[in-house]
Amino acid sequence: MPATATHRQRIPVLKGLFTFLAAAFLSLHELPAQRDWDQVQITAEQVTDSLYVLFGAGGNIGLALGDDYAYIIDDQFAELTGKILETVSGITDKPVRFVVNTHWHGDHVGGNENLANQGAILVAHENVRKRMGMRVDRGERGVSEPAPYAALSRITFNDELTLHLSPRRSMHLMHVDPAHTDGDTYIYFPGENAIHMGDNFVNGYPYIDQSSGGDIDGLLRNLNMALFIVDDDTRIIPGHGPVMGRPELLEFRDMVATIRNRVRAARNSGKSLEEVQAMNLTAEWDASKGQGFIGPARIVQFAYETAD
Repeated sequence: MPATATHRQRIPVLKGLFTFLAAAFLSLHELPAQRDWDQVQITAEQVTDSLYVLFGAGGNIGLALGDDYAYIIDDQFAELTGKILETVSGITDKPVRFVVNTHWHGDHVGGNENLANQGAILVAHENVRKRMGMRVDRGERGVSEPAPYAALSRITFNDELTLHLSPRRSMHLMHVDPAHTDGDTYIYFPGENAIHMGDNFVNGYPYIDQSSGGDIDGLLRNLNMALFIVDDDTRIIPGHGPVMGRPELLEFRDMVATIRNRVRAARNSGKSLEEVQAMNLTAEWDASKGQGFIGPARIVQFAYETAD
């Protein structure tokens, strides 16, 4: 039956209502209060003699053991701080003295305030502190309100910073180009031949947070930089996913580069975003990389909107 004028008038309204409800559902679904924290288990894996990775809900946590203190890289959500510290205490009796953030997203910095209140010193790039201290509209991800002062880093840096774990061991904090966000930091352990790359390296399609200065070209530069740092024996802690090595990093870089180049070429030929998304330019990776947080349409959008 042909649509009447009244029906045609209702369609945009219904579409708008559906979009609003979907966004509201997404925002509610992402609130930490909606998770069943009792079901989250924090597990640990030894990466080197003095470096561990902790898995739970949110970004991977690095745990580095110095002569006197324990150093944590990222801290997931506030509701998990007790479980995280319990897991740490099962590995070492050294107090957690420093917490380093790879970037500002809540699944990586949610425990900052709790750990600071227990005596830890928070360390991050200056853009991490800036983003956490302001109201950020992240589009479909909702609005992030300013974090309390206690959750903000007390030590910030511009380009790089070295923390000395012992007379012969150190961890190097390196601010990299805007990629996932504009505060992304690599944490490199030359003595252990290990690196924590934060969300510049994940086991799915990468998230380019454009509301935080994210850029796919910056991501490619950072991945190329990492490939010069690591060798075939380097242990790489990604922001999400299992500990990996140089072959997986190389494969990830090649995937990102190929998608970026394909999308850029299609865009520059005059195609709209919707037309490029319909071209299945990511088909060979969709089954293995596109079933999680970022799907094929989103990674194409990131490349379409941020590739130079």
